[in-house]
Amino acid sequence: MSAVPTVRLAKYHGLGNDFLVSIVAQGETAPDDASHKALARAACDRNRGIGADGLMVCSPARDADADLVMRLRNADGSLAEMSGNGIRCFVHAALDEGLVSPGTIRVRTDGGLRVVVAKAPDERGLAQVEVSMGAVELDAVPIPESVRSRLGGRRAVSVSVGNPHLVVEADIGTVDLTRFGPEIEEWYLTTELRGINVEIVERSADSGSLNMAVWERGVGITQACGTGAVATAAAAHRWGMSGTHTKVLQPGGEAAVVLADGQATLIGPSQFVCVAEFAWLPSQPGEKA
Repeated sequence: MSAVPTVRLAKYHGLGNDFLVSIVAQGETAPDDASHKALARAACDRNRGIGADGLMVCSPARDADADLVMRLRNADGSLAEMSGNGIRCFVHAALDEGLVSPGTIRVRTDGGLRVVVAKAPDERGLAQVEVSMGAVELDAVPIPESVRSRLGGRRAVSVSVGNPHLVVEADIGTVDLTRFGPEIEEWYLTTELRGINVEIVERSADSGSLNMAVWERGVGITQACGTGAVATAAAAHRWGMSGTHTKVLQPGGEAAVVLADGQATLIGPSQFVCVAEFAWLPSQPGEKA
């Protein structure tokens, strides 16, 4: 029997938001868009693949301003400009591969350049990573009446953190996010944003914290969202729900967000899971086009 072609993928998660990372060595060629899209759909499939919320390709940077280039596709194959949890996992993978050293690492993403400060992973494969998320823009995109009518009078604001978010204030237990998320995202699918991330936020019993649940564009409900935590902290700060230093509690765990002068810093963990040799051909039977 002939050998089955395989792709080496490393799996990490940040607060349960899990990602696969493909490392492109110096001198190698990164996969083209079609191959990246197809591989993301196949490998991220939780029934037929390894299972993940997204697939990132890690390449050496070709300019002096960055150390690495991150290209991220969601589980459905769609491009994502940025992921706060994803970039922590991405840098962790680069550390494990010896591409960079602990300390300050500059990553070029489709959402812009991000500066990351990472500590060396411990013996459990856990790393603490701090990400300078860049500018946070409130009222970033219009909220049309067709969307406002679905909010039921709830307070909401659009936020850009390099990718688009709609943050809605509500008691999380009263919102069926499996219906509410795609209903809101549906309108934005017809725009150049290609959808939108939807966060529900409420005050936590801990006065210094926020509770958040998220519907991620191109994925669905996830355990956590790093850019969503930043967007939520910025919206809550505007509404007087929190200060400039905020803990954002999500189903997968807790992230810290610091807001200062229109910029945000995200602090949280990344956990190594495994390295897999994924058997894959671009034209496997049953693979979605």
